[in-house]
Amino acid sequence: MKRIFKFFLNAVPRPLLIQLSYLARPLLAFWMRGDTYQDPIDGREFKSFLPYGYEHPRENVLSPSTLSLERHRLLWLYLINETDFFTASLKVLHFAPEQAFYKRFRELKNLEYTTTDLNSPLADVKADICNLPFPDNSYDVILCNHVLEHIPNDTKAMQEMFRVLKKGGWGVFQIPQDLQRAKTFEDNSITDKKERARIFGQYDHVRIYGRDYFEKLRSIGYVVEENNYTATFSPVEIDTYRLAKEEIIPVVRK
Repeated sequence: MKRIFKFFLNAVPRPLLIQLSYLARPLLAFWMRGDTYQDPIDGREFKSFLPYGYEHPRENVLSPSTLSLERHRLLWLYLINETDFFTASLKVLHFAPEQAFYKRFRELKNLEYTTTDLNSPLADVKADICNLPFPDNSYDVILCNHVLEHIPNDTKAMQEMFRVLKKGGWGVFQIPQDLQRAKTFEDNSITDKKERARIFGQYDHVRIYGRDYFEKLRSIGYVVEENNYTATFSPVEIDTYRLAKEEIIPVVRK
């Protein structure tokens, strides 16, 4: 199973992978139903989750029903428990919208919801994150999760999101992060895809963020909360929801 998923992730273009996953979800959810683990996004229970990962697949992390990963389930729990995202009238900009969220957020009557990306078939607006076609101070909330590690000029991307975020607005900018590293690592001289996957964890990543990620956001002007949200859950809940223990949610405000 792990080898099959690794092959598809590396061999199939992402837009096609998204389309194929819509067909596979009902079959996977039926096949893997059980009562050991639960996806908090839709409440469904399974005997196990699926493996996921480009270079070193992680076991038991991909929900068969929503195709959510640890970060998606943690963000959902944070949004529903700690924010007014599901009740307040908000203008939301969502970069590279995830399947686990896209339809659910689109159906929320309280949101004016816009998605953007250069390549995603789920994007309303095809746009470069470093040159956004939106006016200053446009959005109450910005969601940008596991995007910045793909962007060579992440400073410009952070500046553009700051520009279009309203004063008093907030966002969540999740990234893959190695908290053992003090400094972010990048090396543009590594161009071979296999070597990039080995070093950065995925062939299309350009860096590994360290603990200095939060200070970089602050240098742009954001007020940053380093929220260790998994600490609010019991070990049983962390295992049941298949969360990544100690994952930090970077909550930003303007």
